[in-house]
Amino acid sequence: MRAALICKDKPGSLQIRLDTRAAHLAHIRQSGIVEMAGPFLTETGEMCGSLVILEVETMDQARDWAARDPYALAGLFESVQVTEWKKVVG
Repeated sequence: MRAALICKDKPGSLQIRLDTRAAHLAHIRQSGIVEMAGPFLTETGEMCGSLVILEVETMDQARDWAARDPYALAGLFESVQVTEWKKVVG
């Protein structure tokens, strides 16, 4: 199954994102369950959140991945929504 993580950054937290980006990308590579991922952008092009699509066996696995994400551990996110997602196109 696929799970979508929709993460919104806390206001004014771009430096936290920049400081933990390398660890976040390593977490993505090491886990082996990320199908696609990328940042949300403001109208001025500043990163302000994340969309991560995981291929998992259970939703608990997706929630665990999200909880161990270095961005989450650093307190970057104002909110994190984890929901099952069905790929239809692409």
